[in-house]
Amino acid sequence: MEAQTKQRATRKKGNKQGGRALKSTSHGNAVSVPQMQMLGIESVFPDSGQPRKTFDEQSLHHLAQSIAEHGVLQPITVRKSEEGYTIVIGERRFRASKLAGLTTIPAMVRDYVDTEVLEVQIIENLQRKDVEPTEEAEAIQFLLDRYEPTEIAKRLGRSENYVRQRIKLAGLIEGFKAFVRTGEMTISLGVAVALFEPGEQQMLLESLEGEYQEHRVRRMVGSRTYDLTRAPFDVADKTLLPKAGACTLCPFNAANQGNLFGEGKMVCTRTSCFENKKTKTFMQLLKRVKKEGLKLVPNISKYWVEEERNQWVMAQMEKVGLEVHLTNELDILKQPIEPTLESIKEEYRHYEYTEEELAEFLNEALESFTEEKEAWDNALDHGFEKGILLETDTYLTQAIFVKVREETDGGSSGAKSLEKRKMAECTPEEQIIKINARELRKKQIENNNQFKEVADMIRETDYIDRKKPLTTDEMVAISISLFENNIGFYSQREHFKDFFEDDSRLSHGELVARFKENFKKETFHRLLRFLLTRQVHLGESNHTNDLTNRSFYVAMQSFYKDKISVIEETYAESRQKREARIKERITALEKQAKVIKD
Repeated sequence: MEAQTKQRATRKKGNKQGGRALKSTSHGNAVSVPQMQMLGIESVFPDSGQPRKTFDEQSLHHLAQSIAEHGVLQPITVRKSEEGYTIVIGERRFRASKLAGLTTIPAMVRDYVDTEVLEVQIIENLQRKDVEPTEEAEAIQFLLDRYEPTEIAKRLGRSENYVRQRIKLAGLIEGFKAFVRTGEMTISLGVAVALFEPGEQQMLLESLEGEYQEHRVRRMVGSRTYDLTRAPFDVADKTLLPKAGACTLCPFNAANQGNLFGEGKMVCTRTSCFENKKTKTFMQLLKRVKKEGLKLVPNISKYWVEEERNQWVMAQMEKVGLEVHLTNELDILKQPIEPTLESIKEEYRHYEYTEEELAEFLNEALESFTEEKEAWDNALDHGFEKGILLETDTYLTQAIFVKVREETDGGSSGAKSLEKRKMAECTPEEQIIKINARELRKKQIENNNQFKEVADMIRETDYIDRKKPLTTDEMVAISISLFENNIGFYSQREHFKDFFEDDSRLSHGELVARFKENFKKETFHRLLRFLLTRQVHLGESNHTNDLTNRSFYVAMQSFYKDKISVIEETYAESRQKREARIKERITALEKQAKVIKD
């Protein structure tokens, strides 16, 4: 980065004389002032090196009509060439003049060297309002070799942030640039994609399979970017990962690339680095709580124990000798926050409460706060100990007071439950139970790791490229996956009540075996058809501007053509009446406009 800056500065210094050529051309002490000439239009040619490649046809025809009526009001700028004259500025006026049938065109003839011509063309094009964004980005990227972003911004009359965004947009690979040119992809989303290395962009592009889907691109960008204000570590820490350094100085921080996500918004675009810092922060936390004797509480309830990330966190805690407690086994006190009228209004913003009602809610909240504050201040006196609550997805932490609930076994009043007692406190029979429980826990972790390794291995093979039809086992797996992951509880009960039949006494293995034994392709087809009707996009994403909806609409024609036709005819009749009224209104307005003009 530093070398590029020095190189740019050297070029800039060497180009100062070239910069003056933008205003006039000097020969010794005299300055030649170009005169306007009428040139034969057949002797004037566009410059093949012109950075502007796109011209709006409709706009050209409008300009041609104006030129036919009023002539060319502003001369074009040309330079002499072997064939005649080459256009430097004004190719759009030249094209429109030819469309209007002109045989001559007013022109200013200037002397330029090649590098000056390109710079003049670029700046002239960039000062227009209708510049295609990716061409604009590439042009600004060219100027970056001669000027700093601040100077480019001054020359173009743009903000520095605008220029930096276009510089970043130039880093888009061609496939995504095509989406920007067609208007399918917004410039802001294009800038977000351009934050990634070309290799990562190519993977994103290939996953779209040639079809632009904004929601998928946004989801993929979101999964690869991180809001640094929510980082579980100090973003100014240079020592956490010495090779990476501090996030505040990192070139992969969007705030250091021209505030691409807003003024001062820090967004990390380097997934591997962020995840490494997160993991190292977690490992440091394990050492800290062990050293300071704090109780680390992962925010995991018994319902989420089997999640992969939770299994990994618990395994790391056990590895360093920390006791793992689920949140439903603990009494936890979080530091209370004093409520205000503003916070109450925010909490009830979706309800229409009067000021008196909100004031009453505030009084109730303040009473609760007083009680919670007293409990927090006296926690240590009531058997609580200091602890840290850990969010297992983000590794964000907060200070808490925590106490293990005193549960009893059977009729032994006041005794700790077996899982809370240490080995030395247990009888031989109880130790056997604890040993078996620990072994079961290890098997659960091993099974989880084994399955992950198998799944990762299969993802790296050519399995998805197999040409053979789906096997029964594959259709069974897809059916169960769709049922479990894509169909809600109420839809399962309403549409697929007997999917697994009575499964209360069967293990997962037995359940899959029985489902396979009774499997029918009709079940698979019914699941797919159900999802087809549910995954269309309603609202403005109708069948005329959404590929998913269009394909659904076409597919349903073969089953319900007559019913669809009735609906179409109803809307067509309403549309025709509305268009007729609009046509009458426009005709009347056109007559009024003509009267005013005459």
